[in-house]
Amino acid sequence: MRVRHAPPGSRRSWQPSTGLIAIPLAIIAAVTVIDINIPEAVHLGPFLVAAPALTASFAGPGVTASIGALAVAAQVLIGHLHGGLLTANHLAQIAALFLISALVTIFCYLRDRRERTLEEVRAVATMAQRVLVRPLPRKIGGLRIASVYIAAESEALIGGDLYAAVPSPGATRLVVGDVRGRGLPAVDEAASVLGAFRGSAYRELSLPGIVAHLGNAAYWNTSHRVDGGPDAEESFTTALVLDIHDDGPFIGLVNCGHPPPLLLRDGKVRPLEADEPALPLGLTAPSASDYKVETFSFELGDLLLLYTDGVIEARDRSGAFYPLADRVASCHATAPDALVRHLHDDLLRHAGGNLGDDAVIIAIAKSS
Repeated sequence: MRVRHAPPGSRRSWQPSTGLIAIPLAIIAAVTVIDINIPEAVHLGPFLVAAPALTASFAGPGVTASIGALAVAAQVLIGHLHGGLLTANHLAQIAALFLISALVTIFCYLRDRRERTLEEVRAVATMAQRVLVRPLPRKIGGLRIASVYIAAESEALIGGDLYAAVPSPGATRLVVGDVRGRGLPAVDEAASVLGAFRGSAYRELSLPGIVAHLGNAAYWNTSHRVDGGPDAEESFTTALVLDIHDDGPFIGLVNCGHPPPLLLRDGKVRPLEADEPALPLGLTAPSASDYKVETFSFELGDLLLLYTDGVIEARDRSGAFYPLADRVASCHATAPDALVRHLHDDLLRHAGGNLGDDAVIIAIAKSS
């Protein structure tokens, strides 16, 4: 899984480099030397305020306060050597510089405290995501799996994309889905579907049975949403639920309005289109009879690619969508890891480094 965030427990460092500290120090030295050596009628002391103000942009409150104190000391020296320390003009300059330095230092302190709070929130959000959308195992049953989660924005650690895999009698069962919308409602919906999927792993439900269970969980969650927002009735989740069987070269698949998987075989890509796709989850309270399992060949040496619509809806500068099937066909990868790495890098290049939506890519192969 790829998530754009700082490691849990880390804090943003405001330790300035030696080069940056040299700038305000040079300002103080230059203003002091020039002001002392020019006529008393010319006052450059007010320029000293630039030193603490500039320091605040890259340093913490301690360093900023030190630079401010040094600037005030320089102003005192200038006043002492230029007409007397107790003149009204020098007293006003010293008082103003002291006040501005104090205010800038307070600002730095408040900024650092806010940064620490944000880092704690990021750490909690990171742990929440790891609980909600756990990285898929590299091996499960007779399968090799590689996966990546690409967040659309650096601060959006949790979204509506979901995926999970569990062992099932004679097969490995997977789900990948995408909740309509963003924010906390999408997270809540994704948590509901994933919780239902993982919680039913040991009930030995049939494939239509597990999809009906997920659909009912999503529908109940939407119907009883506490926020009661205007989009609650339009909330739904597209999903693929599939069984990859251990005892045969085939998979069973139920598609609930989700983009079809891609099968890479002998350099050719084939979308596994469902003849009878079902409605997305959450729109109705379904039963198992509402779903038809469709069977597709999946042999040793094949690569199966699952993804969310954030991949195929990524646009380049000209507005063109990402041609996923063409890029998969042009990739000569024979292992899930290599395919996922290639698509991850290629997708970000296509989108200029920024996606309009979260994206999930999962590649699966049978172990030899």
